[in-house]
Amino acid sequence: MPKYLVIVESPAKAETIKKFLGKNYEVVASNGHVRDLPKSQMGIDIEHDFEPKYITIRGKGELLAKLRKEVKKADKIYLATDPDREGEAISWHLFHALKLEKKNTSRITFNEITKNAVKASIKQARDIDMNLVDAQQARRVLDRMVGYSISPLLWAKVKRGLSAGRVQSVALRIICDREQEINEFVPEEYWNLEASFDLKGEKKPLVAKFYGTPEEKMTIHSEEELNHILKDLENANFSVSDVKVGERIKKAPIPFTTSTLQQEAAKTLNFSTQKTMRLAQQLYEGIAVKGKGTIGIITYLRTDSTRVSEEADLAAKKYVEESYGEEFVAKEDNNKKTGKKIQDAHEAIRPTYVELSPSQLKEDLSRDQFRLYQLIWRRFVASRMQPAKYQTTSVKIDGNGYRFTAAASKVIFDGFMTVYTTEEDKVEKTVLAKSIEKDTPLTLGKFEHSQHFTQPPAHYTEASLVKALEELGIGRPSTYAPTITTIIARRYVAKENKNLYVTELGEIVNQIMLEGFSSIVDVNFTANMEGLLDCVEDGTVQWKTVVRNFYPDLKEAVDIAEKELEKVDIEDEVTDVICEECGKNMVIKYGPHGKFLACPGFPDCRNTKQYFEKIGVPCPKCGKEVVIRKTKKGRKYYGCENNPECDFMTWQKPSREKCPECGNVLLEKGAKLVCSEEKCGFVKNK
Repeated sequence: MPKYLVIVESPAKAETIKKFLGKNYEVVASNGHVRDLPKSQMGIDIEHDFEPKYITIRGKGELLAKLRKEVKKADKIYLATDPDREGEAISWHLFHALKLEKKNTSRITFNEITKNAVKASIKQARDIDMNLVDAQQARRVLDRMVGYSISPLLWAKVKRGLSAGRVQSVALRIICDREQEINEFVPEEYWNLEASFDLKGEKKPLVAKFYGTPEEKMTIHSEEELNHILKDLENANFSVSDVKVGERIKKAPIPFTTSTLQQEAAKTLNFSTQKTMRLAQQLYEGIAVKGKGTIGIITYLRTDSTRVSEEADLAAKKYVEESYGEEFVAKEDNNKKTGKKIQDAHEAIRPTYVELSPSQLKEDLSRDQFRLYQLIWRRFVASRMQPAKYQTTSVKIDGNGYRFTAAASKVIFDGFMTVYTTEEDKVEKTVLAKSIEKDTPLTLGKFEHSQHFTQPPAHYTEASLVKALEELGIGRPSTYAPTITTIIARRYVAKENKNLYVTELGEIVNQIMLEGFSSIVDVNFTANMEGLLDCVEDGTVQWKTVVRNFYPDLKEAVDIAEKELEKVDIEDEVTDVICEECGKNMVIKYGPHGKFLACPGFPDCRNTKQYFEKIGVPCPKCGKEVVIRKTKKGRKYYGCENNPECDFMTWQKPSREKCPECGNVLLEKGAKLVCSEEKCGFVKNK
């Protein structure tokens, strides 16, 4: 009998697949990549048309020797790495590292690790797709050229092992730009006004919100405007000018892609992008299920497609009909049509066996695996269901030239919401009296009003950053999690209570990148580069053409930056702080957490201290100096040097000036000074 060898990436995947194939199949794992560019140098031969110099990854020699022994025994070899660019590249590297040129070798891919899918893939075996490999090579070479050209310059300027990256530097810039927007945001005052009306025969009053006039919507900007409106309404007669009863539908969600899964898991389960991907990988590669052995319970986790196979679609609709009734089954396809290029060989992320409900698998999964599987399962089942239906009622109330409105909606058919709801689906239940009709006279009960201020844009979270990267076309499903993980690990960004904040170090690195390498951190440039990599995958552009066009501009920017750096005197800044151990004046140095004080007598004297930069502003509480401080995770704030005795702190930079109206400190917000007491609302130009 012939002997077959199947090579996959992970031991868990090997274990799962082995159960589906006969005794003639040996399934082994490569444990990811076996060859890569060397860490000690750029590893790209620029003189010889950017040829990459691949070497065996350290520690993989023994594993490759074992794989070669298995190759010798086999009559046919199947390379079964993941079904994406990176998986294709791993297969190509294995082909060369194991010298498979003279062996009967084929490439197989499957979107789910099930018996049917694995067996079907062997029948559809093919050659390695060099377009996919070249798209991955192009990405790797571009990233390496950026990282290894710019990182030494950051090291020279900031003096520590920092790094730049083609995608990570753009992600950092996006966060820095948002931080600047927040810092420069000036709140604007507005007032809400509500009126409650009594209806004959109704116990509960009807509460309506101020809209404006029948002709246009109005915003109440100040207390003076509010008082003017209230004066006009003092003796007004109110009546219902219009009642509309309608119906609206809320469409079922589409199944998850990598990006939407990361966003939803972050919002509802509080998972980091990295954790979501790790758990999804486990669910994809195989879980030991009682009575079924080890099986993959979700499809491939790196995808930007919402397509679902016909087989899976029919199985889900059958499940919905049996579990909830025929009226709940979707009549049309819920796949989202998109103009963007998507890796449509893939499907959306879905359960491989829809009949395996989360409750059935609860004992076989860890708590977090269960929660993620439940999210994926519910979303997929909901995507094959009918829309939810609401009955809506809107009421317009007029009096003395002004209009108030009241609205209510109630669910009349749950549809997909029987299975899956998000925060947005949870509608507050407002019930309007059935007796309300046009021209119903109303008796005014009372007015209620409240002062508010517009809020700055929200800080990015991992979920909203992934959404922004996807919308801007930066990176691909496999890159979102590693990009975010890298900028947090480098301490360019601190994560506190889900929010991402730029650290002092992040600000410095972003500033250098903007000054020296504006095109690298340009959002459109990076998105266009992703488009070119897609063209390489399609076979319409050669990968070396992309690299040849990119390199000269990078080299020019690096050469200019190097000359500029030569002009920068990067001697240590001497301070007036005396080292208590040897009496020398301490100097400012940069470390992985930003600036710190160190003794210039190193290595004889190793004394170091926290460095607090003074901003030249006296503390409004005790008169001592205000200094720049950092939270444990590196987020910058302003506090008194006399902390903890004095508890003054603010996230915005305080100025020396006091508010002329209320006496509180004024804060710097871009080109304006704003009172720190929000209710005061005083603003002036710097």
